[in-house]
Amino acid sequence: MINRIRDIRRQKGLTLAEVAARCDPPTTAQTIGRLETGMRSLSLAWMNRIAAALEIDPQLLVRAAGNTSPALIARLGPNGAEAVTSPTQALFPAMPGGAGAPVVIAVEASAGEYRSGDQVWLRQIEPEAFPRALNRDVLAPRPGGRFVFGRMIDRDGERVAVLPPGIGQRQVVIDRPAWLGVAEMLVRRL
Repeated sequence: MINRIRDIRRQKGLTLAEVAARCDPPTTAQTIGRLETGMRSLSLAWMNRIAAALEIDPQLLVRAAGNTSPALIARLGPNGAEAVTSPTQALFPAMPGGAGAPVVIAVEASAGEYRSGDQVWLRQIEPEAFPRALNRDVLAPRPGGRFVFGRMIDRDGERVAVLPPGIGQRQVVIDRPAWLGVAEMLVRRL
């Protein structure tokens, strides 16, 4: 396995010392440097600490030796596209929140602002975090292995109201959902 700490740290514009200070508990820049270069073994505990400091999912820190992924070769700025100083492996966009597992919805029929072929990436949150999802697009589990997707428009105690996308849809009220998936990213083909 190849360690990607340095590439990710540089893409985020952080120094060794900044990553070390963000670790919980804080560590030294020297330790982060040794982990980056492989002079120190990257254990699961270190992966979790560094991933939290970099605000990414831990599995992004390592990749198989033969793994080929897209390269970041240019940046689009106010003066147009400019080459980066050295190509680096492109990161899958970081999903804020860090806690819950990501889940994905494939859009098969256009609905509201979503087009056929889109993917909606969501982050699972627990009931205590539901107030943060108000006025956001969410996926909510329902009994019998069904789901409802739409804008969370209300929360009353342990009940949430979701308005599905599209014209003329009626709100759906879910009593005590175990979790909600909050939309974090839209992936759309050009």
